[in-house]
Amino acid sequence: MTTTATTTHALTLDQGALDLTVGLTAGLHGQQGRPFLLLHGGGGPQTVTPFAGLLAEQRPAQVFTPVHPGFDGTPRPDWLTGVTALAQVYAQLLDALDLRDVAVVGNSIGGWIAAELATLGSDRISSVTLVNAVGIPVPGHPIADTFSLTPVELSRLSFHDPSKFRFDPSALTEAQRAVMAANRATLQLYSGPHTMADPTLPDRLAKITHPTLVAWGASDRIVDADYGRAYAQAVPGAEFRLLEGTGHMPQTETPEQLLPVLWDFTETHPTN
Repeated sequence: MTTTATTTHALTLDQGALDLTVGLTAGLHGQQGRPFLLLHGGGGPQTVTPFAGLLAEQRPAQVFTPVHPGFDGTPRPDWLTGVTALAQVYAQLLDALDLRDVAVVGNSIGGWIAAELATLGSDRISSVTLVNAVGIPVPGHPIADTFSLTPVELSRLSFHDPSKFRFDPSALTEAQRAVMAANRATLQLYSGPHTMADPTLPDRLAKITHPTLVAWGASDRIVDADYGRAYAQAVPGAEFRLLEGTGHMPQTETPEQLLPVLWDFTETHPTN
């Protein structure tokens, strides 16, 4: 059995202040569970919330799932316009919560944020797992231009078996459409002019000292497996793990496959 609570944290950075919405899912071990910071991708918080519940239910874990400011109707200060700043926000969150031995996990642009967070070198982090992350340019392996795709087209590129994740736009309410449009605009703002990649990131990745796992859905057609291998090669000592039969969001499509891979890696690197 798990419990989930959502709180708002007032954070202050050099750039300014903000209110950050953070979900916390915990199982029987409660605050004794291993802390995870789980960062969502462009699909919004709902792409990681069920996995947070599964992780807390099946393992001794407490899972923090922040909402990137601007997603799902949350406020975003004007100064918060990029992934680097988002990483600084989450470093500040770890300080505010006084968390130690944190396993950072991010999917898609959440993986990019996790990678940037790792470059900051926080001693509160024990390991980093990048799940089908974006963020670096890889010659010959372009990132799909998701902003030019319809939700149905995006689904076809995202999943190993899109038939299990059929999307019916006509079923959306006007409120849901408004949230999706706002999320899309926020994602475009964060991803910057290079569309999901920062040419300066590889140089920073080379300085990461945290144990890093790059886990990749083999059927991903947003960012292919060779892109993932290049990501792993950019981080000193990073491990690469190919996940068969799944796509861009393994935590959604095959959570029971991703969970033991993530947990085993995390348990191998319990402290700094």
